[in-house]
Amino acid sequence: MDNLTNFVVTSLIFTPVVGAIVLLFFPSENKSLLRWCTLFVTLLVLLPTLWIALPGNESLSFQINEAGVQNVVQTSWIPSFDIQFFLGIDGISFPLLLLTSLVSCLAMGASWTIDKYVKSYCVLYLLLLAGMMGVFLSLDFFLFYIFWEVMLLPMYFLIGVWGGPRKEYAAIKFFLYTLFGSVLMLIALLMLYFNSDLRQLSVDQLATAHVAAWDEAGQLLSTEDYKATIDASEYPVHTFNILALQQLGQHSDVFDQTLLFGKSIQWWAFVLLFIGFIIKVPSVPLHTWLPDAHVEAPTPISMVLAGVLLKMGGYGIVRICYPICPDAGYDLVWVVCSIGVISMVYGAFAALAQTDFKRMVAYSSVSHMGYVVLGLGVWSATAGSVFDPVSWSMGVKGAIFQMIGHGISSAGMFFMVGVIYDRVHHRDLNQFGGLYGKMPVYTAMAMLLFFAGLGLPGLCGFIGEVFVVLSVWKLSATLAAISAAVVILTAAYILWAIQRVYLGAEYRGPHSEDLSEINLREMAIALPLCALAVVLGVFPATMFRYMDATVDQQVADLVEWTEEVKLPKLRAEREEADKDVAANAP
Repeated sequence: MDNLTNFVVTSLIFTPVVGAIVLLFFPSENKSLLRWCTLFVTLLVLLPTLWIALPGNESLSFQINEAGVQNVVQTSWIPSFDIQFFLGIDGISFPLLLLTSLVSCLAMGASWTIDKYVKSYCVLYLLLLAGMMGVFLSLDFFLFYIFWEVMLLPMYFLIGVWGGPRKEYAAIKFFLYTLFGSVLMLIALLMLYFNSDLRQLSVDQLATAHVAAWDEAGQLLSTEDYKATIDASEYPVHTFNILALQQLGQHSDVFDQTLLFGKSIQWWAFVLLFIGFIIKVPSVPLHTWLPDAHVEAPTPISMVLAGVLLKMGGYGIVRICYPICPDAGYDLVWVVCSIGVISMVYGAFAALAQTDFKRMVAYSSVSHMGYVVLGLGVWSATAGSVFDPVSWSMGVKGAIFQMIGHGISSAGMFFMVGVIYDRVHHRDLNQFGGLYGKMPVYTAMAMLLFFAGLGLPGLCGFIGEVFVVLSVWKLSATLAAISAAVVILTAAYILWAIQRVYLGAEYRGPHSEDLSEINLREMAIALPLCALAVVLGVFPATMFRYMDATVDQQVADLVEWTEEVKLPKLRAEREEADKDVAANAP
């Protein structure tokens, strides 16, 4: 891997960190300079990400036909525990990196209304950006966990200092929920690490997982030499390498030992990780931190929270839970899919009941992210379906596309709510009305983004939802029917909100004289979101082309595992049960 690639990929994390350090030396009084410099740093993260997305540079551009990890940056960090600074990009992480860099840049543009402690805000904002990029780039589980935690503290302060009247309550609730999930994740991480053993993997599997080691002189060992070295060890060789843990989960029995209540290590690891990730998604019943956090957070932080942070839960499930713990994923398919459907229905009904504009959008996120959990949970490749992976692949791709589409539409919806709040300083849906007559350009853009959230065909919210609903049909027609029916509830609360806010009677709330048309800065933030909502809805292949090869390969690997490992195990258990029944028969 050339030095340019190392520099560009690493810069996606360290540019915001360096920017935050530089800002510490800026005068606190010059708020405009602080804002512009922070915006410039977010652009320095966005532009290399776009550069990787564009074809042309063979060493750096994302190769859409390559299923494995690309642009790998790997160096030893804590050698005694084989912890590495291991970064890489594939079709699962790259669309989310694009989303993160774009939403972060636009949300910084929305931060011009922040007027209190601007220097501290900008420093924390850049540290949050570094943590988010690090989560999506990390391929070492320990490094992933560190970035997951790094992200927590800036968000806590960004809500707790710059939020609304109940900001302390919302920030502490967010912190405690996320910390609880992090503790469960840490337990699962240690369980997997101390039961892993690289000696179980072949040379090809070690190479596929990018397992690397260095000699005392700092030279990289060949995979064959490393394999010979670890085979000579009398003790297990543990690893935090996520790709190696995936290989071990699918091609060895190291995680199959019974731990508690007759369940294996990987079953418990899956449960702990899944709970940690669905807190972030968030799914019912672990969602209650989200509405409070959104309502109290300032507009740009709500954009980042909805546009990026919620996606980390879905990313963790597809990157870690299923590939490393497939046995538990197979056994718990109904639990996962049911949680997704319950979240969809509950979130939609809760959104219908709200009179606070921002809280309604927050509950819509609970509903829309339910599609993500459902799509990731579909395990349609079974003996009954002749191990046909099409529906499963459609579910995973639909879930990832839903994360991208929701990132665009929800960030846009929160921004549009913020534009109104900046003018009239309230969010009571019952006091709004007739904004179309006063703010026609703003209303047109807001309605486009709300229709994208609704899932209108031709906009970004439609594709992911339809793919997920289609994918679940083979698993359960009932769940598919309920999922499809949620669209009606979504249309109800979105259309009702549009009627109450933008159409309908005249505005009845305070500060009616301040209802001025959207300004140029706000237009510069809303236009890219509106354009992307249309482009991704009309040309979804622009995003699918990045994820196709990687998702297809991951699904194919798990289908192979189902056919060659899980099915024979189920048959053996059934035969054993039949023997017991026959032996006990009179």
